[in-house]
Amino acid sequence: MKLCIKNARHLEAPVDLLVHGAEILTMTPAGHHPAPEDCEIFDARGLVLMPSLIDAHVHLREPGFEYKEDIASGLAAAAHGGFGAVLCMANTRPVNDTASVTRFMLDRARSSHPHGPRLYPVAAASVGLRGEEMAPLAELREAGCVAVSNDGRPLENTELLRRIMEYAADLGLILIDHCEDPWLGRGWLMNEGPASGLLGVKGQPGVGEAVQAARDVMLAEYLHVPVHIAHVSSRLTLEVIAWAKARGVKVSAETCPHYLLLDESALEGYNTAAKVSPPLRAPEDREALRRAVKDGLIDILVTDHAPHAAQEKESTLDEAPCGLSGLDLAVSLTWSLVAQGALSEADLQRLWCRGPAEIFHLPWNGFAPGDPADFFLLDPDETWLPGPETMFSKSRNTPFLGQTLRGRVKHHWIGGTRLF
Repeated sequence: MKLCIKNARHLEAPVDLLVHGAEILTMTPAGHHPAPEDCEIFDARGLVLMPSLIDAHVHLREPGFEYKEDIASGLAAAAHGGFGAVLCMANTRPVNDTASVTRFMLDRARSSHPHGPRLYPVAAASVGLRGEEMAPLAELREAGCVAVSNDGRPLENTELLRRIMEYAADLGLILIDHCEDPWLGRGWLMNEGPASGLLGVKGQPGVGEAVQAARDVMLAEYLHVPVHIAHVSSRLTLEVIAWAKARGVKVSAETCPHYLLLDESALEGYNTAAKVSPPLRAPEDREALRRAVKDGLIDILVTDHAPHAAQEKESTLDEAPCGLSGLDLAVSLTWSLVAQGALSEADLQRLWCRGPAEIFHLPWNGFAPGDPADFFLLDPDETWLPGPETMFSKSRNTPFLGQTLRGRVKHHWIGGTRLF
């Protein structure tokens, strides 16, 4: 059976999409060709057609922290958020530093979501994420890991970092690099600046991120290997990345929607929902990140989906864990930047689909013949309120809870199979 999506809007133009099985056949101007007789027709008038997105940075918590999130609930949130694939970080319990944990994750994904979204595990860079000994990267690669990271714990030992980067590159893996000076601003609760002074809490300066990013891109240049800078939050880090790219270093970088939409003022009133790592920075950092995303200095967007149980966030600022739930909301949040003119639809597809696919060597849908039939339809005008009835993640720890959002995923196909 063929499927014809008629009258959808793609990059501001009306189109018809023809799908056969798990592949794209053609995408043509709407009405340009009649639909084949043996074809299921879906009228998508008024809806935006987008390729399924790829989130290169999520925390699904399983195994070990299923009360926060599990693979089934996290992938459900991903599917309803427009994501066809996610890369899940290794900070589980046990840590994903052995092939058995990798295989467990993949088995759980296949059993809970046989048609997708697809799960791509990220290997721990060091045993137990302790930063003392390199994890068995070849074993993890063979088991199915697509990248390596010590996310959540910066690698202090530069010699160990060098060996990890070298071995990972030999295996075709890229290091997703958590850049944070572990001593500068140790014990921080938010960004160091006027807001932290007013609240009377310890802050972390943006230079703490930039200092380690500078070390790591220089090491990547020396070794002639790639490095990917995770969740960039500081304008100083952007200057480091720009310097490195100008020198031809194989560096790529990501940031998150919350760094484009919020700043440190979101923590006023000791708002634990806005406590993330790295912290929300100053308004000048937010504006610099918006420019960097638009002009391509930042290569991709990620959610850094970090779910927590309600009781964990409903505590004092110093006790509450860092992180927010992002998979359910990412499309709506970034669609607001399209509505503002800060980004275009083409930018969204570059940042959420083509970019991560190219960096991590994953399949993606560019709507060319033979591409995987992974796509969704977005209602650009529907408004909705994030909450227990509208979010699929187990956790709703987000500063956008209860705020009216515009733009919502209505239908999603992965591999030609309709999920909803």
